[in-house]
Amino acid sequence: MKHDDTHDLSLARAASTFAALGSEQRLSVLRCLVRAGPDGLSIGQLGERSGITGSTLTHHMKILTQAGLVSQLKQGRSIICVGAAYDEMEELSQFLLSECCADADHTHKGHSHD
Repeated sequence: MKHDDTHDLSLARAASTFAALGSEQRLSVLRCLVRAGPDGLSIGQLGERSGITGSTLTHHMKILTQAGLVSQLKQGRSIICVGAAYDEMEELSQFLLSECCADADHTHKGHSHD
């Protein structure tokens, strides 16, 4: 059986992506973009909603973009932060949950955590 790389995110890549979320401010920025939906937000709007502005916001956006969690588009003279990369976030969720309960003792019924 062939190993499916699209289903099994590498541990190193997952760790790197989760590391990008290891900041309250970056997590806040990402949540603002998720809330905004697929139309995204301008840098100004994102700053207003997240309370993070200027070079600090630019720094956090760079890290989130490099991690593949957000993307940015230029529209005219504005930069639009096209929200979250939903596919990447879903892949991270699948990485965490793909082996859920794989080593659990299946001889017991119920979900008791003694």
